[in-house]
Amino acid sequence: MDWFVDTLRAYPSIAVFLTIGIGFYIGALKYKTFSLGTVTSVLLVGVLVGQLDISIPGPMKDVFFLLFLFAIGYSVGPQFFRALRGDGLKQVFFAVVVCALCLITTWVVAKVMHYNPGEAIGLFAGAQTISAVIGVGTDTMNTLNVPKETVKEWLDIIPVSYAVCYIYGTIGSAYLLANIGPMLLGGLSKVKAETAELEKTMNQSSLSNDPTYINANRPVAFRAYRADDSFFDTARSVADIEKHLADQGRRLFVERIRTAADKKISDPTTSSVINKGDEIVLSGRREFIIGDESWIGPEVNDSELLNFPAEQLNVLLTKKGIGKSKTVDEIRAMKIMYGVSIKKIERGNVEIPVLAQTKLYPGDEITIVGLRHEVDAAAPVLGYPDRPATNTNMVLVGLGIFIGALIGVITIHAGGIPISLSTSGGALISGLVCGWLRSKRPSIGAIPQPAVWLMNNLGLNMFIAVIGISSGPSFVTGLKEVGFILFFMGVICTSVPLLLGVIIGKKFFKFPAPINLGCCAGSRTTTASLGAIQDSIGSTLPAMGYTVTYAIGNTLLILCGVALVLMTA
Repeated sequence: MDWFVDTLRAYPSIAVFLTIGIGFYIGALKYKTFSLGTVTSVLLVGVLVGQLDISIPGPMKDVFFLLFLFAIGYSVGPQFFRALRGDGLKQVFFAVVVCALCLITTWVVAKVMHYNPGEAIGLFAGAQTISAVIGVGTDTMNTLNVPKETVKEWLDIIPVSYAVCYIYGTIGSAYLLANIGPMLLGGLSKVKAETAELEKTMNQSSLSNDPTYINANRPVAFRAYRADDSFFDTARSVADIEKHLADQGRRLFVERIRTAADKKISDPTTSSVINKGDEIVLSGRREFIIGDESWIGPEVNDSELLNFPAEQLNVLLTKKGIGKSKTVDEIRAMKIMYGVSIKKIERGNVEIPVLAQTKLYPGDEITIVGLRHEVDAAAPVLGYPDRPATNTNMVLVGLGIFIGALIGVITIHAGGIPISLSTSGGALISGLVCGWLRSKRPSIGAIPQPAVWLMNNLGLNMFIAVIGISSGPSFVTGLKEVGFILFFMGVICTSVPLLLGVIIGKKFFKFPAPINLGCCAGSRTTTASLGAIQDSIGSTLPAMGYTVTYAIGNTLLILCGVALVLMTA
């Protein structure tokens, strides 16, 4: 045991990885719907490991935290800048109001309870579940003209306050928005009815009364059938067949033909003729291509007929006139989309429903499916084909963080108080700009999604692990100092902004109920709440209010950490 402890003290990096491994394992555990979450688990494991009195060099946590903030900015950059103009402004203003409520509520509680800046930052970070505030708050405290001993006392109390407030910050937010929120909007049944009506309105298509837009992600399928229906008593063209299916509410495409006369297989055009007994391959959403076969004929198991290349491709919308508030309906009406189905839409890594009237914007990523030649023809017209890649543009990452952090250290003195973005805020702003530039010029800064995920999760949790290990020796003492009353103060700081946000969204911003709830979750950057809301009302529509407000909230709440330190110091 002595050897083990001495080894961790001599090589603190080993202790960090031990904390990460166990923390991620515990964070993945669930009891019914309850889970500590990765960040809280890593912090608590770090505190436990920190009881071994392990000293960790300071620069380690700073490097990972800058990496995390850059990744956050890069992920939400397109939505952040797009929201600052156009029809996203209404949601931007709402997010600003909610963030202001979060800051003001925490500041008032801190003043009434006489909390120092460390307690206030921990309270804010935990109650609003914005872990990054710990980093920017720490950076800001280190710039103040305050004795080092005092700053150390503040820093030691941050993780304690954060841990005490975070659990309700996560669970309470999900409960409030999924259960109390609908009650404030007239009751769950009323919210469900309003959601269903909004879905019906957004699902109205101008294309052959097409009902094939749905809320959930449904895969596109390719199936083979024998044309035996009485409809084929007369030879029909491919165009006739597709119109016949569309009139029955099925948007499907004829992709291949095997003629009954000579058994030859061919790729048809719209004028190709189908005779009774011919076999055809149809493509379309699974729920419209399977089931009752009486509308065309029996399904056949013809492996040779179905042996052809199909492609599923992610496309980043960048082309002029495509991602400019065009709806899904308008894009699918383009000739280039013949044979191509839209399977999924992601905005800021959040999936939004594929509805006829869903508006698409620059930076959105859509997944299209069809024959390879059809998909390859459509993708360049829509934007940038985002094929899976393994290479990360480290020039962008390295110089982006360097320039952002350099700008962040510039300090302006106002009334003797030093004010700056700090290196943390600078890295965040730099990430926003780089993410936005990538949506405009995709070739200049490709960072694959798995790499962004790693930078985000590993960056933050490495930082939190070091915080936990470093504060371990003083954690118990700090817990006695803040007392359990801090938990109840966290309940206030979590609940007040969310409940007021729901009311303000209804009374002043006039958001539809599902969008209102999604906007509240996004403004507070509580992804767990989004899932709880969608489960509660049985719809994915809240995601359409989540993406813009999440981009704004993620940025403003982090920067609020700087303001809170200055307001309480």
